[in-house]
Amino acid sequence: MLEEHPFAPIIRTLGKGRHGSRALSMEEAGQAMRMILRGEALPMQIGAFLMLLRVKEETAEELAGFVRAIQQHNPPPANLPTPQLDWPAYAGKRRQLPWFLLAALLLAQNKISVCMHGTGGFDPSRVFVPQALKALGIGEANSLADAGQRILQHNFTFLRLELINSQLEEMLQLRPVLGLRSPINSLARMINPLGADASMIGIFHPGYRDTHQGAAGLLNLPRCAVIKGEGGEAERNPDSACLVKSSINGNMQETEWPALLDSRQLKDTSMDSQRLLKVWRGETGDIYGEAAVIATTAVALHALGKVDSPSAADKLAKQWWDKRSPELPGA
Repeated sequence: MLEEHPFAPIIRTLGKGRHGSRALSMEEAGQAMRMILRGEALPMQIGAFLMLLRVKEETAEELAGFVRAIQQHNPPPANLPTPQLDWPAYAGKRRQLPWFLLAALLLAQNKISVCMHGTGGFDPSRVFVPQALKALGIGEANSLADAGQRILQHNFTFLRLELINSQLEEMLQLRPVLGLRSPINSLARMINPLGADASMIGIFHPGYRDTHQGAAGLLNLPRCAVIKGEGGEAERNPDSACLVKSSINGNMQETEWPALLDSRQLKDTSMDSQRLLKVWRGETGDIYGEAAVIATTAVALHALGKVDSPSAADKLAKQWWDKRSPELPGA
């Protein structure tokens, strides 16, 4: 008789039926992720594990356990500079261009260092950060060491997930195989690969605001802001109110931000990334785009603790946008 595989009890805990299953504790979730990262789970077990979590939806405790295990497996390199702001970008945009990228670059131009990380994506209907960076003439980091150099030189870097942890990238790319997103989409947003003190997290489904906020509290992150961003990215939609849920050294807070525009803007039908550069240089205008940059920069400033109110944040962000240099950081 075959012995039970060591990973089997974890799957059984999640999938023992309506009355027998339960969520993992933070410690159990960490154990599960460590086993996966050490190659101690079979591919079929990983698929079952991810889909069982997807069906029930991961808890804050599970998310925190996964993230802690990943950070222990891939700690921030001690010899690299620590950025001020961590900015995950994994969703891609299909209704509007990734204007949040210009917000991050506006911060960088004003001496706030940003580490953005994400994926090149697999959905041709969406624009992902690597495509937008190419249109802007900005290169990606080709290693963690290169990311550190780019932060020192330009206050901005973009790291692909595969350079942080190739196993996470492989699991993230299982979506076309499994047909569904998995918890990797959630936990990748919180890995903070270079150990920034503040994080700017965008989610698509409103319920995940509480999950990420709760996980940030359990991890005792210094500063973390979570928003239901446009398209699932950390981009404040300027034509609607925005609820920001924060965790500051474990203390939970929430702030309601008003809309900056009076009416809803139409979907961008062209999604031409070249327009990002033209708007930055002032060669063309974009009502949604410019407002989104200002609005998103404002949330980031508040997340960093640079301002004490949404109105002050909006005002400072607009001042920076109006005074921006046409030269992009890193271009």
